[in-house]
Amino acid sequence: MLVVKRFLTALFVTSALTVANGAVSADTVADISNQDLVNVDVVTSEGRFTVQLRPDVAPVTVANFLQYVRSGYYEGTVFHRVIPGFMAQGGGFTEQMQRKQTGAPIRNEATPSLPNLRGTIAMARTSAPDSATAQFFINLTDNDFLNASPRSAGYAVFGKVTSGMGAVDAMANLETGARQGMDDVPLKTVIIESMSVVDASAE
Repeated sequence: MLVVKRFLTALFVTSALTVANGAVSADTVADISNQDLVNVDVVTSEGRFTVQLRPDVAPVTVANFLQYVRSGYYEGTVFHRVIPGFMAQGGGFTEQMQRKQTGAPIRNEATPSLPNLRGTIAMARTSAPDSATAQFFINLTDNDFLNASPRSAGYAVFGKVTSGMGAVDAMANLETGARQGMDDVPLKTVIIESMSVVDASAE
């Protein structure tokens, strides 16, 4: 039980949410929900991987994530919490471990039809279900206890890694420690150098 509690704590956004800009608009959500699957390339200091997003199942979450991607928000952020055999979390802190300002929190779209399986990408949040903003995590194994159920709001999966999972696994092999009051921080900084939406027409 103590291990599970530590895992869940690792997914909580660790300080009060800072709201900048507005929430994702209804028009944006309507547009994204009708799109085909969207691919995003992620280039990190440990390698490159690609995630395929599911706007058909989690339109609010995907629209929110893409707003951050297209604005360049994630560039220069780090994977600040990595736990082998569990997950790698990033998207909210700079190299100096300073929290970045975010947009408004979104509603939780966790659903049993998109479970937290190895290689899936999901939103991190506080203990409040509808509190996710920019931080996300990649499941390093099947984490059934993070799924939506009658007893839990769950953590919203909105896509999966389709190539480059080796780069994600490489993070799990890094030594971690405490930094700026947080545990499980990679001692070798893992920087998100860029994120970009793949142009399907160019493939």
